[in-house]
Amino acid sequence: MAGTWRAETAEAVFQRARQMDAPLEAQLEAIAAGVRAASPAFADTVERLIERLQRSGAGDGAPRPGERLPSFLLPEEGGRLVALEDLLAGGPLAVVFHRGHWCPYCRLNSVALAQAQRQAAAFGGRMVAITPDRPRFTAMLKAETAAPFPILTDLDNGYALSLNLVIWLGRGMKDALAAAGRDLPRYQGNESWMLPIPATFVVGADGVIRARHVDPDYRKRMAIADLLAALAAAGEDNEAPTHG
Repeated sequence: MAGTWRAETAEAVFQRARQMDAPLEAQLEAIAAGVRAASPAFADTVERLIERLQRSGAGDGAPRPGERLPSFLLPEEGGRLVALEDLLAGGPLAVVFHRGHWCPYCRLNSVALAQAQRQAAAFGGRMVAITPDRPRFTAMLKAETAAPFPILTDLDNGYALSLNLVIWLGRGMKDALAAAGRDLPRYQGNESWMLPIPATFVVGADGVIRARHVDPDYRKRMAIADLLAALAAAGEDNEAPTHG
C-alpha cells in the first residue's frame, strides 16, 4: 500500500533490485519504480528536485573530457590520506561520486562497481569512490558492497564544490528525507543538506579526463560497459608509443 517513504521501505526496494539478474540500468529503474509504488508523494518530490536541477544546468560546469581532473587528498575509511596522483600511478582510474551510504542508487552502483573492478584489473584499470559521508559511514558502504577500492570522505563536499558538482536539496527534498529517517547532518557532520551530483570521471594515468557521466537525475549512472570500455581505452592511450 502506498504511503510515507521510510528507510525500511528503501531497504526492501534496494534488496529486490540487487537480486535482479539484470544490467545496472535496469536495477536502478527498478528502484525508481519501487519508490513510485511505495510513496507517490516522495517520488513527486524527487521529480520536482530533478526538474529544478535540470532547468538550472546543474553539473554543466563540471570538468569535461580533454581537461585535467583537479588533484585531491582525501581520507579513506581507515583514515589514511589518498592522493589522486598516487592512484593514477597504477594506471587509468574511474573517479565516482556517490551521495552517501544511505542512498539505494549509490549502494547499487557500488555493488556493480565492485564486480566490475575484477574485469578492470585485467587491463590495469582502477576505481575510487568519493562521498560526503564521514569515514564511519564510508566504512559501512565498503563492507556492505565488498568494494575492493578506496571509498573517500569529501568533508563538507569541498572537492565536489571545486568541480561544480554540489547542489542544495531544497526544503521539500530535505523535509522528505528527514521524514524518511535520513539524517544527513549526522552522516556528513554539517547542517548544509548539500550533496554531490552523482558523477563518474574516467581519467588516464596522465590525469586527463577521457570520459565522464554527470547527470542531476541521481537515478541514472554511467553504464558499467561504458565505464569499462573507457578505462580500457585510457589504458591503451597510455601504452601507445610516442614518436618524436
